[in-house]
Amino acid sequence: MKIAITGASGFIGEALVRRLQATGHTVLRIGRAQNGARRPDIAWDAVTTLDAASLEGVDAVVHLAGESIAQRWSGAAKRAIRDSRVQGTTLLARTLAGLARTPSVLVSMSAIGIYGDRGDEVIDESSALGKGFLADIGRAWESSCDPARAAGIRVVHPRVGIVLSPVGGALAKMLPIFSLGAGGKIGRGRQWMSWISLTDTLRALEFVLSTPSLVGAVNLTAPNPVTNAEFTEVLGRALHRPTFAPVPEFAIELLYGEMGRATVIEGQRVVPKKLLDAGFRFDHDDLAAALRAEGIA
Repeated sequence: MKIAITGASGFIGEALVRRLQATGHTVLRIGRAQNGARRPDIAWDAVTTLDAASLEGVDAVVHLAGESIAQRWSGAAKRAIRDSRVQGTTLLARTLAGLARTPSVLVSMSAIGIYGDRGDEVIDESSALGKGFLADIGRAWESSCDPARAAGIRVVHPRVGIVLSPVGGALAKMLPIFSLGAGGKIGRGRQWMSWISLTDTLRALEFVLSTPSLVGAVNLTAPNPVTNAEFTEVLGRALHRPTFAPVPEFAIELLYGEMGRATVIEGQRVVPKKLLDAGFRFDHDDLAAALRAEGIA
């Protein structure tokens, strides 16, 4: 297929481009021209301008771009997080809907934060959505694809969990601390962490692209979520480091504010029902094996 990708410079995007090209697909990068960076194949500014002519003939689009949530959520930061998702996705969806030949599928990334903090409840794609900033952003983000849906494009929202990779995401931020033997569970460690290896993330995205029966929300998490205490123990074992230093919840809130509570203290116990029902099989459904496969050992 001829596949256009936003967010191709992120750690998931870069890896996805390599995988798709290795399996014979043609990949076009959608992005902004920046000094010293590779010139994108299709130009956009993520808010107001997108080169529609360059999208003609594209078979599929993968939309990964969005302002990072890993920052203190000031008023300005919240607006930037929301606008980058809602305005950027709306522009993309409207542009695709207006093409002479629309793509067959738009895979527009979402996140499990849309479910809110749910304690021990097991969550699949049929579960109710949650409350809070991340849940509100998730609703607006996914709804921004409505113009593409109305034009008959198959739209899929991969609700991604914690992607395990030493080069990006939450794990990359944990590794320096845990490698020094200073890692530990957060609070009581009972909050759930729904994880997925980077390898399975890429495989699942490719599977979604080529599986017409998958529409709407699709959870991108491994089948076996773990508590924060379990995650801490397994990561420490993989690194051969102690994990005896629990981090009080108040310290996380002091350092990171609302963002810290929503992303570290709260959690979701998510299972990938739609992927499994569609026949997808995970290479890594065990956390220790996933960490080894991603080079954490």
